Amino acid sequence: MQNVNFGNLAEFYNFIPEAESLIVQKLRNIIHTCMPHCTEKLSYNVPYFSLHNTVCFIWPPSVQWGNSKQKGVRLGFAKGYLLIDEYGYLDKGTRKQIYWKEITSVEQIDEEIIIALLCEAIMLDEEHEAAKRMRKQR
Repeated sequence: MQNVNFGNLAEFYNFIPEAESLIVQKLRNIIHTCMPHCTEKLSYNVPYFSLHNTVCFIWPPSVQWGNSKQKGVRLGFAKGYLLIDEYGYLDKGTRKQIYWKEITSVEQIDEEIIIALLCEAIMLDEEHEAAKRMRKQR
């Protein structure tokens, strides 16, 4: 199913080609700026970023998944279907929950829109966690 199997994040970051690495590092910096206390871990051999739950992930084309043919690095949102996305920035393909933006160059990264989407995703994560705590208190 996948062409690689990394033991840790360092292996992942050392594996990806330089052109992808530039995009991945820029996206990673934006994510860590918006979510400085997030947990970053490998899942499906790519970095996933979580607060209470998974918020987003970065998936470069050099890490294949099945028969899918990506052209660029995907910034994906675990609960993308809940995001307002007023700019129509995200794609959903045939997915029901996960939405993403495929980026083929650093110049395509629209920091303002990505930050807005990340802030909304963080807020949804916080709201979901607060609702979960409320249910437990009952």
